[in-house]
Amino acid sequence: MLAPTHRPILAAVSLFSGAGGMDVGMKDAGFSVLIANDVDTDACATYRENHGAHIVEGSVHDVLPLLDHLAAIDLVFGGPPCQGFSVAGKMDPDDERSQLMLTFFDAVMRVKPKVFICENVKAFAALEKWADFRSEVINSISASYLTKMVVLNASDFGVPQNRERMFLVGVDRARFPGSGPDFDKLVSEELEKQKSTPVPVGDLIRKLGRPGTPSNSRTCAAKVTFCKNPVMRKSPYAGMLFNGAGRPLAARGMSSTLPASMGGNKTPIVDDAEIFDGLPSYVEAYHKRLIKGGAPAQGEASSRLRRLTVDECLAIQTFPANYVLRGPRSAHYRQIGNAVPCKLAEVVGNVAKIAIDHIFRAENDLQWEEMLVAAE
Repeated sequence: MLAPTHRPILAAVSLFSGAGGMDVGMKDAGFSVLIANDVDTDACATYRENHGAHIVEGSVHDVLPLLDHLAAIDLVFGGPPCQGFSVAGKMDPDDERSQLMLTFFDAVMRVKPKVFICENVKAFAALEKWADFRSEVINSISASYLTKMVVLNASDFGVPQNRERMFLVGVDRARFPGSGPDFDKLVSEELEKQKSTPVPVGDLIRKLGRPGTPSNSRTCAAKVTFCKNPVMRKSPYAGMLFNGAGRPLAARGMSSTLPASMGGNKTPIVDDAEIFDGLPSYVEAYHKRLIKGGAPAQGEASSRLRRLTVDECLAIQTFPANYVLRGPRSAHYRQIGNAVPCKLAEVVGNVAKIAIDHIFRAENDLQWEEMLVAAE
């Protein structure tokens, strides 16, 4: 007689859920979210449209008591607000948003899942400024969980975007059949197995179709104008050749990180003539001219240059093509920029699933051995 191998449905809790990008990835990895939470009204409306009514709108502190009634949860995941840790923000450890990282782990200790996944900006893992806070976070759960912190670039996992993010993954140390180094090895090996090469941005946009067509209809009205005093860098896609924080994207390469501030001139720029007509890059030619000492152009740039559409941003973040967004257009861009790329979330979700599978097999084998002993 063989040991039973039936696996239960993998149940999860989603915190700081936003529009549900991370939830898409976790669902694709095999998890079913029982309860989600976010404070943003538009993001919650988007979440309900795509995932269901199980999202609770409001402060994460308000949802904590609801978690006490949950049992046998496999995974708690989420990305606490990153503005307090980001190099683009104030980097203030006393920022209320920074403290929400600790609130996430309060939730973990209430639910006691088999595995947790906490996502945040690279700076949280990389900067010495956050060393004490990192230690505080890890120490708060180290008695109960083995942990592994990794910084992943989404472009290494099939996402056409150079977006680096920190993931702190933990597994119940009392249930995991191994030591800290064993868990480190599991995480590293499972991540390595899932690496893949993404398609270039130009190919992705070409597949969607020209802006304004039915499959690429949600355009950005912000114009592209030349900088009077360009900031030059070696790469045509760095520096500042055009006004606004939205830089040009190389059609043959990856997107830069899509920010939550998109929607105006902070939205990245693409070259339609290069993408759809096969013409040489306008940006590269203009950069070359400036490098040779040419005078900067003035006014509005060529009409072939324009800002990314909502549909293109969704595709770059690897959302499903039919994903519905609620709220005004500015909220669409914000929700997309705040999201974890769906495919990257799936990769980390698969790691969590493998860790849970190790727990399941260890406990199943132990239960089977106990049954055999009892039968004797």
